[in-house]
Amino acid sequence: METAQLYELYLSYPSVQTDTRKIAKGDIFFALKGPNFNGNHFVQQALDAGASYAVADEADASGDERCILVPDVLQALQDLAHYHRQQFSIPFIGITGSNGKTTSKELLTAVLRQQYKVYATQGNLNNHIGVPLTILSVKKDADIAVIEMGANHIGEIAAYCRIALPTHGIITNCGKAHLEGFGSIEGVRKGKGELYDHIRATQGVIFRNADLDYLEEMARGIHTQITYGTTDAVYTGQASGDGLLLNVGISTEGYETTLYTQLVGSYNFPNVLLAFAVGAHFGLDIRQIKTAVESYAPDNSRSQLLHKGNNYIILDAYNANPTSMRAAIANFARTEHPRMLWLGAMKEMGPEEAKEHEDLVTYISQWDWEEVILVGTEFRPFHGNYQWFATAEEATVYVAAHKPEKAQILVKGSRGSKMETLLAALN
Repeated sequence: METAQLYELYLSYPSVQTDTRKIAKGDIFFALKGPNFNGNHFVQQALDAGASYAVADEADASGDERCILVPDVLQALQDLAHYHRQQFSIPFIGITGSNGKTTSKELLTAVLRQQYKVYATQGNLNNHIGVPLTILSVKKDADIAVIEMGANHIGEIAAYCRIALPTHGIITNCGKAHLEGFGSIEGVRKGKGELYDHIRATQGVIFRNADLDYLEEMARGIHTQITYGTTDAVYTGQASGDGLLLNVGISTEGYETTLYTQLVGSYNFPNVLLAFAVGAHFGLDIRQIKTAVESYAPDNSRSQLLHKGNNYIILDAYNANPTSMRAAIANFARTEHPRMLWLGAMKEMGPEEAKEHEDLVTYISQWDWEEVILVGTEFRPFHGNYQWFATAEEATVYVAAHKPEKAQILVKGSRGSKMETLLAALN
């Protein structure tokens, strides 16, 4: 079946699903394949559960007439999303970066929703499946769409741009993340820079952090650049506040206010300022932006401030890399004693894995800590006098037997380290 024909079906049944466990009546089921699963085996189950149609790429998937056979299901999904995207003339904002892209996406979406009908990536569904699913979730009443794009190797962002056709682009930063796939920091910049390449070629608009010199170089040749930063930018501000929560003073010409956020850490400052810049660019007033930013509360283990017993916990355990680890630790080091670090290993470091974990242990040694817990085999050769455990489960047993009292605790690590597990010991 051609994409145009599939699109006619989609217009009648505009809900797409790739998981039979979540099928609702009328969904179109796409039978995707992966290393450990084959959706073709569940086509009939999806149809029996109420799916209107199922898209498969194996002839024996089902004899049901509602089973649509295509050469490649993933390609069909992406082509359908691209076709749907072409029906819109609204702003599509593409956002990527090594750190902060999900928080930035959530913040600027919250701001824009004060005035516009906005569709945005749910959670972090930002990969080769999540991007087309997000686009297909955009309805006719949309004013703006925000598409988060994650990547761990060169060529991914370019592929997403061909599907999403972003009119506006944001690269939050380029740090030491996914080095296993990108190979080096230069590879990270090249990969993330594919968003700028698309914007440059299509004469679009970027929002650029003027405090990051390398972004200026990467953005060369892009005509319309909306800048934000501490100085020398269209929208300027400063991080402030002497507590755990971040305040941002806005001092841009025509704008004088302070945003009192529910975010932890000065490393979230550029994310907040970006949201302000995007909101102001799209015509929102200070009151609307302030309301949205101050009402936004992070969840899903991203810079959450939790109160467990008589302890304060900063839970930032959704992802981690050398750049975000150091930023979080340096910020946390300014808090009062007693303070503790519970750090999980950083994943996808490739050949740099050992060196980056050794360097991180050296980095934290410049401060005095009440206690440091390191979790993961990656830390084993370097933990020194710090507490070390191979798994989060083992560390949880230790914490349960040595419960902290009146402490401030930073809990951070890659998702695979499962550092949030340790919090169960504090209940």
